[in-house]
Amino acid sequence: MENKIKSVYIHIPFCSSICSYCDFCKMFYNEKFVKKYLSSLEKEIKENYCGEYIETLYIGGGSPSCLSLEELSFLFEIISIFKLRDNYEFTVEVNVSDITEEKMSLFKKVGVNRLSIGVETINDKFLSFLNRDHTRSQVYEKIGIAKKYFSNINVDLMYAFPNETMEDVYNDLKFIYDVNPVHVSIYSLIIEPHTKIYIDGVKSIDEELDSSMYYNIIKSLREHGYNHYEISNFSKKGFESRHNLCYWNNDEYYGFGLGASGYVNSYRYTNTRNLNSYFEGNYKYINEFITNDVKMENELIFGLRKTSGVSINTFREKYLLDIEQIFDIIDLVNNNMLKIEEGYIFIPEDKLYISNSILVNFIGGSNGNK
Repeated sequence: MENKIKSVYIHIPFCSSICSYCDFCKMFYNEKFVKKYLSSLEKEIKENYCGEYIETLYIGGGSPSCLSLEELSFLFEIISIFKLRDNYEFTVEVNVSDITEEKMSLFKKVGVNRLSIGVETINDKFLSFLNRDHTRSQVYEKIGIAKKYFSNINVDLMYAFPNETMEDVYNDLKFIYDVNPVHVSIYSLIIEPHTKIYIDGVKSIDEELDSSMYYNIIKSLREHGYNHYEISNFSKKGFESRHNLCYWNNDEYYGFGLGASGYVNSYRYTNTRNLNSYFEGNYKYINEFITNDVKMENELIFGLRKTSGVSINTFREKYLLDIEQIFDIIDLVNNNMLKIEEGYIFIPEDKLYISNSILVNFIGGSNGNK
């Protein structure tokens, strides 16, 4: 029988500094907690992993790269339990300041073959605003080290900072073209509750300027050979993030670690963010059975994030129903919010910026013909 679960996400919550905009599950690095955390992580994995062959493995955070060489070695020893396919993708998120020859060499040795580097910007003024612990000059130096060991590198880039100009955005894009990663993820600054910038009363930039920045970034990246394959993601040919495509294709995956989410055997779960509960083995905080109706909603909500959209035939093969039987999409097509071409339903490019207002139509949006 073919594996249902082909992907694994592992969360490492520790950070050497806390970014002003971050609302992920994270905490300051504390050596006395790390080994205990990793031991709990090992226990959770052993209790739940069923021996499937894994195609994509992703270690995120937090900042996994802030761990010491000894702690990283223990982490990699723990995850050696996973059976990896020959053509696996194994990504680790790294902070610029954590990149060293020793850590890159260790990553290479244990089989990591993709890095995701949180650059965000090379403008020192905005780096300070974000409370990032690196400088513009370090970015070039550290990515130079990373490229000696890895060719499959993603760089995260943020925009829409208060008082940011298009010239600032283009300067960050020039950096991208200078270092030439094979994958780029772009994110508009979102001011989330409980973050420092929210507490400080920082306001979002004008929506029209935000939209203009987004479309100018798309245009520029395309002109430099990047395929825009998902709302926020661009890659050179053949370097799409296979792990993230697991999410957008609505496939099942394991999530291990504090605050991690997973989707296994029709259950979507989210782990506790309480460190003591996690240490006690009370891993799951939410565990929700996903009905077939919700699976079909998610198929569109996640799948329409891809610029190629959702395959009508694949939907029919998975659910034995036509999309048009389940959802009222004709009005969205007539209003140019969706397009249907060559067997795919997708959001037209000029509507990608308002994609959330389109996707919300599919939440509880079945027409009753089930």
